[in-house]
Amino acid sequence: MKSLKLAAIIENLDQFISFVHTCSEECGFEGKGAMEIELAVEEALVNIFNYAYPDGEGKVEMQYALKEGKKFVIEIRDKGIPFDGLSRPDPDTTADIENRKIGGMGIFFIKKLADEVRYIRNGDMNVLTIVFLV
Repeated sequence: MKSLKLAAIIENLDQFISFVHTCSEECGFEGKGAMEIELAVEEALVNIFNYAYPDGEGKVEMQYALKEGKKFVIEIRDKGIPFDGLSRPDPDTTADIENRKIGGMGIFFIKKLADEVRYIRNGDMNVLTIVFLV
């Protein structure tokens, strides 16, 4: 399992995306598939950068593995405030834009792009697992 751990700041987004791009290519993704992985990871990371550490800077770690020869599994870990966006209902995408609640579209977007998304709070750590089928 390869991993990358950096400060949870927007300036490190390019390094994380480059890492996941290289990893997804190694696992056989290209074109649209690789782009969808990068978009899902970017959305998750930007949420962490913006909301996980309101009192200061923290770290975020991303790991990936190819499991069962067909599952590209990305784990994103942080010790920020607990947040399980998956437990919230999906936003009403049929409502007029003026009547929609703010927030929730990022997690919804990740769920639509990925084949599987899971969240657990493991001790003091948020663990978001995003799975794409090869």
